[in-house]
Amino acid sequence: MPFDPEAALVLGRLGDLRGAEPSSPADVPRWRAQLAEAAPDPGLEELRDGGKFEVAERAAPGPGGAPDVPLLIARPAGLPDGAPVVYHLHGGGMIGGTGRTGVPGILHEWAAPLGTIVVSADYRLAPEHPYPAGVEDCYAGLVWVARHATEIGGDPGRIVVAGGSAGGGLAAAVALMARDRGGPHLVGQLAMCPMLDDRNNTFSAQQMAGRGVWDQRANEVGWASLLGDAHGTERVPPYAATARATDLSGLPPAYIDAGAAETYRDESIAYAHRIWQAGGDAELHVWSGGFHGFDQMAPDTAVAREARETRVRWLRRILSR
Repeated sequence: MPFDPEAALVLGRLGDLRGAEPSSPADVPRWRAQLAEAAPDPGLEELRDGGKFEVAERAAPGPGGAPDVPLLIARPAGLPDGAPVVYHLHGGGMIGGTGRTGVPGILHEWAAPLGTIVVSADYRLAPEHPYPAGVEDCYAGLVWVARHATEIGGDPGRIVVAGGSAGGGLAAAVALMARDRGGPHLVGQLAMCPMLDDRNNTFSAQQMAGRGVWDQRANEVGWASLLGDAHGTERVPPYAATARATDLSGLPPAYIDAGAAETYRDESIAYAHRIWQAGGDAELHVWSGGFHGFDQMAPDTAVAREARETRVRWLRRILSR
């Protein structure tokens, strides 16, 4: 698959990203340190952006006696109470990232123009904390958000779960868990280039092997770190990899997107297709020439601007129903 010409120029300037990606679960600490140096987490004052946003830190009780789940809560300054809530789950291949990853962009692109509160969860990471630690943390955070929505100025009837890459996979899993456990009501799930299928053998995974960002090899490291010897076998449950779910009925409306030139293209398409087959509501976008994370790494390209604007339009519609 060809890369978008503008995006390809950005990839060229970024150099050989594949050499920087983790080569095995044992290599994850090195990769995290490199990420932290290249893109350090924003501080609270940076997130507040000169008073444009109100930012606080809270914690949800951990699942089953596990440690509390740190939550970052941010809202445009002066936002009236009763605002919708975006519950955000960060990316990082299940092995990297923090609750602050990607939040500045979300505040400026979603929270400010749409008048939403953003709550971002700092879930436990593999390989130190394999499945089900991370997804259970994410669900515990959602339960806290629903119970405390009014307290933080939000509307408990208008919560969307959203995430990209690993966070997109976790958003899909949390939507399943909420359905199955009779948990919080979600008005939508926004899964951007989601990590859904531990088998890592789709046509797009094979087609893009050795190309672009987060290829088949790097994806294998993420799944192996999360699932150990179970990954790729029939022992993987749907809350670990949503592609394993046999029933996708009764889910909140979904927005699913991916680049045409990335590992997760085909599993994203399959997820939307199976929601439709179950009688559900899904909006699917496959962005021509987009590599994994193109909207963040090449934000000034035409295709990235269109992808981000389209998500905002969907959020506006879903939150106004």
